[in-house]
Order: sequence, then C-alpha cells, then structure tokens
Amino acid sequence: MTINSNEERTQDYRPDENSKRNDYLNKIKQQQEEQETFIRAIIIMFIIFICVVAAIFFCSSNAEFIKKQFGENSFITKIFNSVNKDNDVKEKAEFSLPFGPKRQNILLLGVDASNNDNDLWTGTRTDTIILVNVDPKTKSINAISIPRDSKVYLPDNNGIQKINAAHAIGGIGMTIRTIEDTLGVHIDRYIMVHDNAVKAIVEALGGVDVYVEKPMRYHDYSGKLHIDLSKGEHRLSPEQAVGYLRFRHDALGDIGRTHRQQWFLRGLLNELQKPETITKIPDIIDVTKKYVKTNMSLYELSQYAALTKHIDMDKIEIATLPGEPNKKGYISYWILDPQKSQEVVNRLIYREKVQPDENMVLSAGIMYSQAGADEAEIVKNELTAAGVNIACTGNISKTHTQFIAHSSIVTNEYFNWLKKKTPSIAGYQFVYEPVNYYCGQTDFTVIVAGK
Repeated sequence: MTINSNEERTQDYRPDENSKRNDYLNKIKQQQEEQETFIRAIIIMFIIFICVVAAIFFCSSNAEFIKKQFGENSFITKIFNSVNKDNDVKEKAEFSLPFGPKRQNILLLGVDASNNDNDLWTGTRTDTIILVNVDPKTKSINAISIPRDSKVYLPDNNGIQKINAAHAIGGIGMTIRTIEDTLGVHIDRYIMVHDNAVKAIVEALGGVDVYVEKPMRYHDYSGKLHIDLSKGEHRLSPEQAVGYLRFRHDALGDIGRTHRQQWFLRGLLNELQKPETITKIPDIIDVTKKYVKTNMSLYELSQYAALTKHIDMDKIEIATLPGEPNKKGYISYWILDPQKSQEVVNRLIYREKVQPDENMVLSAGIMYSQAGADEAEIVKNELTAAGVNIACTGNISKTHTQFIAHSSIVTNEYFNWLKKKTPSIAGYQFVYEPVNYYCGQTDFTVIVAGK
C-alpha cells in the first residue's frame, strides 16, 4: 500500500482502532487538573547535577584551559584533576563507580514551590517522579516516569493517596518507601530538585535551543504563567523554557508535555557540550546549592558525570507506568495497570529480556505527518525488505520522530539490528510503551514526523 500525503488512513487501518485511540486520548484529557505543574525530562533534574562537572569532561583534553579559567587550586580544577587522574593511560577505564559494577536505582524528584523561603522542601509535593536505572557495565540508562496522580497506599497507615502526597506527608523517607512497596524495587540514591531549578539552570546557561513544534499561546494571570511561542527554532529564555515545559493545552495534554520534555533535554545536552559552558560552571554550582538535595557524595556525582561521555542519547530506554485516569468525586487518580506496569519494571529496572523466535515475523505501524509522507514511504519499503509486516499506516500530527516498542521482544538490541537494515530510522528516539493506542496490536510503531 503506497503512502501518500493526501491519505487520511490506508485501508489497512481499522476504524475501531481509531475510535479506541480517541477514547484513550479523551481519558487522558479528563485526567488533567486545572493547576499547572512541571513535568520534567528524565534527566533534566539529573543534568543539574552533572552540569557541575560534566562540561569538564567534554573539555577534558584541555587541562590548561581549565586551570587558566578557574585557577590551579580552585574547587573545579581539583575535581577535574581527581576524577581524570591517570586518564592518560589509554587502557584504563574512564568510568568506575565507587560502589562497584552493580546496577543502581536513582530516584529523581521534582518538588513544587513552597510558601516558606527559609525552607524550600518541607510539605512540598513531588510533581515529577522518575526512577532511573544505571548500568555501569553497559554504560546505559533506563528510566521510568511515575505519574504524580498514581493511586497508591502510603506506609504508616496513611491510607490511599496520590503518590505525590507522600513527600508532603512524610518527606523523602516516605516517598522512597512508597515507591519501593508499589513497584517492588530497591532505591539506592535520590536526587530532589526544587520547582525553580529549571529556570535557574537555563538562566545560568544563557538559554537553550529548542524546536517548538506548534504555536503555543496561553496566559494565566493568577498563576503568573504566560506562554507566547511561535512554531520554529527558538533559543528559549528562562521564562520561555518554563512556558514550553508547562504547556499542555493540546490534544495530548500531559502526554504531549512529557514528549516535549525529551526535546528540551536534548537541547540542554547540546548546550552542555559547548566549550564556553565551562565558564558557566560556578553559576551552575550556585543553583545546585540552593535548589538541589541528594544523598549522593560529590565523588559519586563526578563519577556519574564521567559516564555522560559514554551515553548515547538514542539508546536511552524510557517508559511511563501504564494505566488510565479515573475520577472519584473531585479527585482525579491515575489507576496503574498492574500487569503492564510490572512488564515495564521487569524490562527497564531488572533488565529482563525476551529472546524472539528467529522465524517470528514482527508487525509494525507507521504513523506520519503530512511533511513526513515521503520519508514514511522510504521507511515502509525498508522495513518490508527487512521482513517486517506493515500492519497499518495513518496520519498523525507529530513533529519529532520516534521508534515506539510495544512488545517485550522489541528490545534496544533489536532496534540497533533493525537500524542496519533500515538506515532511515537510524536517528529515531527509542521509547517503550506497552499500551499501543496508535495501531492496535502491532509490535512497534514508527512515528515519521516533519518540521
């Protein structure tokens, strides 16, 4: 079936699946609350830490430059010297965690603003909850986003609550225990970032370059939120970055905002790799002192910063705990799907893998924007030549390309193998979503977008 930009759907796409997708999106819209909150990127909070030393590693070949900028006995120069000690020996590993080669689970939390300038943390709710699994052996990162409205039982007889209430009631200790009990995992370290940190870090960097996929205009005078962005390339100011991350007034609501956090993250990482960023490290350190809490030592943070040199952003595997919204009275909950959520935990935290049958034929859906129709035709032909069954195609309003795995047998390893057979998807972002509302029961979906 030839793909062309004038098609609404190909005949392979079934109307009942389109209805199912619309029902799902309607449920997402019902789940949204009136109050605007941040949904940050999986490593946006983590970046605030590694910015302190990561830029040093990107410029690690120029020790004299660092010494000249900060002085021979400065704090920054000492970190650089200690972490990069013996790096001139080529055979020596550049990354060795102080606690050995075992995988670590790091909890990233973003808390809302408090009314007490003297205590930024007590009584605050966790608007962003992300569990990151770091594997030193493979130098890879997986991350699970936990919806803040997830309905859970809180320990110490605190009953049923939204998961973001755990910190307001019992602090970081109750938050960790709640997540451990809910997901059956152990949390090794935590990093907690205040609501104002993203704005402060963008200000310290002097802006972040991001492609804005659609016009974004929204004004909330009571909430002091003003968003006025046109479609196209922008260097976001601190205020514009806040608006970009908080905007949710489109069909996908918080789901669309979750996608935008990933593009913002890429812009942050690109900014971090610029040589001039090294001169901004003192300002970044000031941000972390005020807006960040963690039980990680400086040495541990520096070792994680070393890991950033080896991370391929296209190989990071991310997922959101599956479920659906449910409203009880005036309270909106996200009801987790136990089976699907366990699949996500097994795959991303415990790194369980399912070996596919060599003779198994995987099925795919191709969703494309009008501007991506020509590229979608190329993707379709290459996937077909690679032995993939194209089960459905259709139009979608997207401006970023993705490879979305729905089946447990579609692993990053399979994706890397498939990229060799299908060069047109080489730069696509890998995402794991066990709930498939794009194309029914396909093993994976390819989103082909155009600017």
